Amino acid sequence: MKKIYSLLLGLLFFSKVKAQIVTIPDANFKAKLLEASPESYIAQDFLGNLIKIDTNNDGEIQVSEAKSVMDLSVVDSNISSLEGISSFSNLERLQCQSNKITFLDVSGLVNLTYLDCRLNQLTSLNVLSCVKLDALFCLNNQLTSVDVSGLVNLSELDCSNNKLTSLDVTGLINLNDFKCSFNQLTSLDVSDNINLGNIIFNNNLLSSLDFSTNSHFQVLNWVEFGSNFNVSHNQLTSVIFPKSINRNDFKLDISYNLLETIEFPACYSQFYGSLKMENNPNLTFVLSKKMILEEFVGSFYQQLLIDFPNLKYICAADTDISIIEDIMLEMGITNCQVNSYCSFVPGGEYYTINGNVKLDNNINGCDVSDSNFPNLNFSITDGTITGSSIANTIGSYSIPVQAGTHTITPVLENPSYYSVSPEFVTVTFSPESTSFTQDFCIAPKNGVHPDLEVTILPILRARPGFDASYRIIYKNKGNQTQSGSVKLTFDDAVLDLVAANPVFTSQSIDNLSWDYIDLKPFETRVIEVTLNVNSPMEIPAVNIDDRLSFTALINPVTGDEQPVDNSFALRQLVVGSYDPNDKTCLEGTTIPPSAVGKYVHYIIRFENKGTAEAENVVIKDLIDTDKFDISSLIVTEGSHPFVTKISDTNKVEFIFEKINLPFEDATNDGYVAFKIKTKPSLVLGDSFSNTASIYFDYNFPIITNTATTSVLQSLGTQDFEFSSYFKVYPNPAKQLLNIDVKKNIAVSSISIFNTLGQQILVIPNAQMTKQVDVSSLKTGNYFIKVTSNKGSASEKFIKN
Repeated sequence: MKKIYSLLLGLLFFSKVKAQIVTIPDANFKAKLLEASPESYIAQDFLGNLIKIDTNNDGEIQVSEAKSVMDLSVVDSNISSLEGISSFSNLERLQCQSNKITFLDVSGLVNLTYLDCRLNQLTSLNVLSCVKLDALFCLNNQLTSVDVSGLVNLSELDCSNNKLTSLDVTGLINLNDFKCSFNQLTSLDVSDNINLGNIIFNNNLLSSLDFSTNSHFQVLNWVEFGSNFNVSHNQLTSVIFPKSINRNDFKLDISYNLLETIEFPACYSQFYGSLKMENNPNLTFVLSKKMILEEFVGSFYQQLLIDFPNLKYICAADTDISIIEDIMLEMGITNCQVNSYCSFVPGGEYYTINGNVKLDNNINGCDVSDSNFPNLNFSITDGTITGSSIANTIGSYSIPVQAGTHTITPVLENPSYYSVSPEFVTVTFSPESTSFTQDFCIAPKNGVHPDLEVTILPILRARPGFDASYRIIYKNKGNQTQSGSVKLTFDDAVLDLVAANPVFTSQSIDNLSWDYIDLKPFETRVIEVTLNVNSPMEIPAVNIDDRLSFTALINPVTGDEQPVDNSFALRQLVVGSYDPNDKTCLEGTTIPPSAVGKYVHYIIRFENKGTAEAENVVIKDLIDTDKFDISSLIVTEGSHPFVTKISDTNKVEFIFEKINLPFEDATNDGYVAFKIKTKPSLVLGDSFSNTASIYFDYNFPIITNTATTSVLQSLGTQDFEFSSYFKVYPNPAKQLLNIDVKKNIAVSSISIFNTLGQQILVIPNAQMTKQVDVSSLKTGNYFIKVTSNKGSASEKFIKN
């Protein structure tokens, strides 16, 4: 019996020992494990010591021996299978590259932090549950898929040179070094990978990459691993970068793609890395405003224009634009537009001064209950350069500036009525600075200052037989709440009322009147009026190039500090076909000498005639500072929210950011209106002109007509547009001034006036007159006036 018990005990012991041996079918794998010793770099323990795995020298690997291994390297050993690796349950690092492995399952190695299985023949790789994995190198295999979901600690991933058609890296927020080039990827979502550094995705089938959708993805961290971004040799049509990067020596390769637009991220300091963009045959838009290139500006853009002769648009920093334009001029390039309107902040690093403006209604200090103060003008200077920024209609302002000291000073139209607190603010920004917030409070000064203003804006142009629309804008510029009435006078014989909003209080022939109550200081109200214009078939007829007269009046006038702007006269030209993007001086083509030095009013209208929404619209207006006082410019109305920026002494930009202007005809219109004073130095015979450029997104600007107004004594009412009916030439004239009639009109007399409004010469019964002898006139400016069955009109000419 004792012998039987001993035999059974022996069998059980043998069975237990047998069970502790790891099954390793691949002879080469087993041989490599048995080869481990303190002299070979195959296995290490938890202290980093090189160790022998088969410690009992039985030619087998027990489970207990496998558990002692922390780092295992079985590189280049002709291994086909790593079956048995799961018994190495404490393994943290595994290197098995350069073998013939086709299947690898390490899902049970929960302590694994590093896996290098490159240069095998893998068609399947299982790393599920390896949640501690920090680095995975599975490049140069035959993988068609790999599941890395849940590997939240993964910071390095290289799966290049496989057959991957898809790869899900969502949730891998620690991923920093990511390479997956030479695969068959058609899409890749990296929006969760907020710590990406090295990015190499070249030679795939990618059509787009977007690095901007994650709300935390503001700065691309190019700190480690060489700072490479390589997405070359794909089919990319777009790459959306993060807003900025925190170093300037990164390497960017986006060559051999199908990119149409490239927008470079902002650098915090001068860029001196490398860019490769060649072989993008569809590239038409380059947005490089945010890059700080400094002395490399010329060479960068010159090479860009050489490589991409079909470029249509370059968005650059304002300081670089003149350099680029000079390069284009030298290269003979005329089909590429250059401006800075892809964004509305400075290039490179900048800081923001922002805040709100309130009107102290109760004279107890500004608080949230007080009303907003609209369109306040701010003067900005760094001691060398001075510009202006005008707040929006709800009193908010945001002024981007670069490093240095800046002084912001509010500028009021009538500083005698109100005070501003603080009067100015000085801010110094350094690289460690953040944005600065400063609110301003507007309070009435002592004294009673009633001051009302009214303006008429022609919104829809007057056309024979069609409806025309108008906005009567009235405003309280003073410091007293007022009540009264607004009246509109027009020619009822040629204009029929269609609609009015609000409904008028009273109506009579040629006149509409609206009562208003409690118009508060700096409150603006609007009356919308639609009128139908007589057709040429009606009596009296209205024809193209006729003029329609309107007058608006706001009461009370008595006691008003500036009664001149209590009334407004509009002489509107009747048109047929028209350019929907235009500029109009509402005072018309002439002003009397008494109006010199006072405000003239302009409206700039724009219309999206494209086939898609216009995300941004910018109107650039270069003001002639010899004729206008640019410091007096005040915005009066806009169709959509906008801000106004004044820079470079005379450049005014009305910026409709994210307007998303539709292209459908009923909703594709917009406008901006402003007033500005002429210089008091203008004299009789002088004229002032103004033209605007309208930018719809990245397109070439639409140049408006030139609105020209002359200073002259009144020669009577301009009943029609002179240039539409007559052509006078040569101008200047020395002896004979020729007069060609362009349209059917019955001329009765022709007169010549000097700039004082004095009649110098008259030709009665001038029905057949084709020339006027001006040889006896002294050299100077004159006006020719024609009287006809359509009324009278005049035109300026010069006598040599």
